[in-house]
Amino acid sequence: MQKRTTKRTRSAHYDKTEISPNYLNLPAAKLPTIAPRIDFRSSMHWRIFRIVAEFIDGFQYIADFKKTVSVFGSTRIPETNHWYKEARRLGKMLSKDGFTIVTGGGPGIMEAANRGAHDAKGASVGINIQLPREQRTNPYVNTSIGFHYFFTRKLMLTYSAEAYVYFPGGYGTLDEFFEIITLIQTKKIATHIPIVLVGKDYWKPFEKWMTSVMYERYNGVDKADLKLFEIVDSAEEAFRIIKRRAKPRHDF
Repeated sequence: MQKRTTKRTRSAHYDKTEISPNYLNLPAAKLPTIAPRIDFRSSMHWRIFRIVAEFIDGFQYIADFKKTVSVFGSTRIPETNHWYKEARRLGKMLSKDGFTIVTGGGPGIMEAANRGAHDAKGASVGINIQLPREQRTNPYVNTSIGFHYFFTRKLMLTYSAEAYVYFPGGYGTLDEFFEIITLIQTKKIATHIPIVLVGKDYWKPFEKWMTSVMYERYNGVDKADLKLFEIVDSAEEAFRIIKRRAKPRHDF
């Protein structure tokens, strides 16, 4: 890849003349601070219209993609990392099998999965965060849409997927995992959709805590709820589960 150069601004506000578009391929927590505009767009009524518009645009956009797999994971993982390489391999395998790879369009694991789809010349989709003059995206996305609100973006990332894959990550990855597993647990979305957690060194201690503390000590979940996901250690294992269990989403 071509080396990226960045000119950092001293201001906390985003300025197109001072920050290159490549600079925006960052973890969400490190995106530049945006000063809110105080005009009619800051009113609650306008925000409601904007939210509705994002739902309409988002559903219309995502409906064009069939057989999708949503991939989540840390934005901070570099391309030299083992899990970046596994995410790239998984994206490539799924794309070759006709799946559309959907990510948040950012760096790290998202970039890796999109890159794998790009390697296979498959559909590589980014559901991005929209900034005033640019869109946060990695260079391996071949079609994308940007959202102002994180919650509308997250819904589009997950709504029509036939499988969910989670690599090691941070708060955002865990937030997305718990939201989906709660919706499946409560039967708000189809219970047959596979949830695959990749990386035993990351997810096995987490599973142990869920079993010993959440289930055994606090009775916070049923024993069956601990079987709603599968933990694997390679792209090949994840691919086999998705290929075997993923089914069309007729609810969309």
